[in-house]
Amino acid sequence: MTQWVYAFGPSLSEGDANQRNLLGGKGANLAEMAKLGLPVPPGFTLSTEVCTYFYANGKSYPSELESQVDAALTRLEGDMGARFGDPENPLLVSVRSGARASMPGMMDTVLNLGLSDVTAEGLAKRSGDARFAYDSYRRFITMYSDVVLGVDHYLFEEQLENYKLEKGYYLDTELEADDWKHLVDVYKQIVREELDEDFPQDPKAQLWGAVGAVFGSWMNMRADVYRKLHNIPASWGTAVNIQAMVFGNMGDDCATGVAFTRDPSTGENVFYGEYLVNAQGEDVVAGIRTPQQISIAGKESQESDQPAMEEVMPEVYAQLDTIRGKLERHYADMQDIEFTVQGGKLFMLQTRNGKRTAQAALKIAVEMVEEGLITPEQAVMRVDPASLDQLLHPTLDPSAERQVLTKGLPASPGAASGILCFSSDAAVDLHARGEKIILARVETSPEDIQGMHAAEGILTARGGMTSHAAVVARGMGRPCVSGAGDIEISGDTMRIGRVEVKAGDLLTLDGSTGEVMQGEVPMIRPNLSGDFSKLMTWADDLRDMAVRTNAETPGDCETAVEFGAEGIGLCRTEHMFFDADRIGVVRQMILAESVAERQTALDKLLPMQRSDFEAIFKIMGARPVTIRLLDPPLHEFLPHQQSELEEVADLSGTAVEILASRAKKLTEANPMLGHRGCRLGITFPEIYAMQARAIFEAAASVQSVSGQAVQPEIMIPLVSMAGELDVLKRLVDQTAGDVEKDTGVAVAYSVGTMIELPRAALQAGQIAEHAAFFSFGTNDLTQTTYGLSRDDAGNFLGQYEKQGLIERDPFLSLDPDGVGELVKIATERGRATRADIKLGICGEHGGDPASIDFCQQVGLDYVSCSPFRVPIARLAAAQSALKARG
Repeated sequence: MTQWVYAFGPSLSEGDANQRNLLGGKGANLAEMAKLGLPVPPGFTLSTEVCTYFYANGKSYPSELESQVDAALTRLEGDMGARFGDPENPLLVSVRSGARASMPGMMDTVLNLGLSDVTAEGLAKRSGDARFAYDSYRRFITMYSDVVLGVDHYLFEEQLENYKLEKGYYLDTELEADDWKHLVDVYKQIVREELDEDFPQDPKAQLWGAVGAVFGSWMNMRADVYRKLHNIPASWGTAVNIQAMVFGNMGDDCATGVAFTRDPSTGENVFYGEYLVNAQGEDVVAGIRTPQQISIAGKESQESDQPAMEEVMPEVYAQLDTIRGKLERHYADMQDIEFTVQGGKLFMLQTRNGKRTAQAALKIAVEMVEEGLITPEQAVMRVDPASLDQLLHPTLDPSAERQVLTKGLPASPGAASGILCFSSDAAVDLHARGEKIILARVETSPEDIQGMHAAEGILTARGGMTSHAAVVARGMGRPCVSGAGDIEISGDTMRIGRVEVKAGDLLTLDGSTGEVMQGEVPMIRPNLSGDFSKLMTWADDLRDMAVRTNAETPGDCETAVEFGAEGIGLCRTEHMFFDADRIGVVRQMILAESVAERQTALDKLLPMQRSDFEAIFKIMGARPVTIRLLDPPLHEFLPHQQSELEEVADLSGTAVEILASRAKKLTEANPMLGHRGCRLGITFPEIYAMQARAIFEAAASVQSVSGQAVQPEIMIPLVSMAGELDVLKRLVDQTAGDVEKDTGVAVAYSVGTMIELPRAALQAGQIAEHAAFFSFGTNDLTQTTYGLSRDDAGNFLGQYEKQGLIERDPFLSLDPDGVGELVKIATERGRATRADIKLGICGEHGGDPASIDFCQQVGLDYVSCSPFRVPIARLAAAQSALKARG
């Protein structure tokens, strides 16, 4: 019989940390903590295989599951000395999700399950605290109604706020037992009015309702969005953890909290966390109350006047600090822990590898190597390459003037400016229009995930450093200021003291200091050194593939070199043609009727191109520079406005009417598959000859001045047959010889091609006879393999992902089965002809970690990507090399 349920706790733990695929991260780590002898309330886990079965069988359960759950409940009752549904001594449980990858706040949780009218009265008598019992009951009704029954939690919160106003209460903790009893009746009436049925009183029915809701939440919108953002497959499923409740809301000797074994924002080795006295866990993570710091040092750093846990509960704090060290040494990683204190006794509810900023990830990885906890190889594998993008963002210029409106908690570092908006839907819409957004909310909830992703920065009025907003923002790399208690949000307006800020106004956030500023504050580029430099040095020592950049301007080249680029993998010469001082000459060349007319224009372009290449060669020095000759269809350069035609007429001395007629003749029905790339070089060889001459003259000039050899690699685009490359290579070779005669300087160069058509991949063996290198242009190769337009595919590829037809957009992450198969074929056939052929990739996939992993498997020599993705590619290449070595 298949085992679907696994126990954990002091008396029996059937799993461990190595079984996260089966038990989910939470269940696996609860079992592991119990085996370490830590104080874990007992419970049991419904495995991820139940979730897989659930969705594969019309949301039904395996036939053996109910009996296994009953047996586990019986064991749990024995461990706790209480019975599920007992009117005098009721056992209460929590029901939580737990996927193998941490997804904070994305799926559903129900606490205090097992409460009913009868058991709430029994809990009140047994605990001797009616206030605690009915506070727990109203919490349960709110959560269960929201998560399981679909009754909006705002309906309950509105009633609570109205009642507090009516009674003159400010804090929830001011309400007495009779207040909560009254609100329980009000809450049950809300359910009755919304659903036309009573709130469920049978604990077993409650349990199965909650289990179904947690499994159902695996496919809810926010979880789906989070999975897409973090590349988590839907097929993994979630586990469900059912655990005996311990209570942080039984009085002033009770508390609940969330902590990190190191600072998740900076990586500093300090105990970082928050707690609330007389509260339950959701109060902390949901930002319902702004919590207090657990340590005195944290309290002082936040300039808080609220007592720290270290002061209020010194013995419990000391025990928690000891557990902090034990867990970090055991897992050899920074841990995110949840705990509850009941009657002065500490219980551990969760540990997991903590979400952290890129800055923190680097510092933690490097310092753990220095502490002997991990190796440099492990440190390199610890840091998510994509997260490095956070470090490349600018910070506020310290010398710039700033008008600080208020200060909250520095929940996620970095700076951001944008127009203010107050809803996630508005943020998504404005982002789609190209606007930069600051999303302001009273508090965020998991439903805000899309708006948070669309925003540049996030501001909340409530919540602490471990609230939902803070944790998710850090994981996304978004600056976040939380718990800015001075702000009041109403509709599309925010008041900060006497200042009123409206939707659409400019705001700047500093997530490193917690400052909220009016207007846009200037920013400066980051300084990449220290921990970043150490980790990247380790990565560079470990990787097999070189990392180049796609760049054609001096600024991009300088940035790429600063970020560690080892050459240029793609210099797109057509980008140079769009400058205002030369586009007219380019159009004159395109609209020329004869070779002589065209040559006149090319003679004007030659010194411009030569100057471009000189600037690039000076910056790149001895690094290889792959220059792609003119590639796009001519229609991209054609004049469309009357004024543009008149400019060309002045330059060429040709009538506007004649030029308009010529432009019309050049129009193509399908230009991306038309007269472009090497086809231009075949029909207008003088264009490629001019570009080649500009390259060789620039190289000769730079070599003569610097005394250092440069390495131009001339790439012929859109080749589909060996003959095209043969013809154009001979043209390049002829031009190189002519320039050497003219200058007396020999330039070492190579000629290769871009493999971006399926036919080129299949004919790679023949093409390699004339090519010193292949560069896979995976943008066009994806288009031509799928028969998709990259510009239009976004209209429907989302549906393909949603229906499971594709895992990811193939323009974002290389398709290994189709496009990848062509890359493999071209690699094998090219190397069979020319063993020393150099192979690289220069599409946008060159900066995507998953695509880089594929390139490692195929055996490419280098990847090339945009300048700001060079560090990402360097780290991803090192990780791919380590994985390949096992």
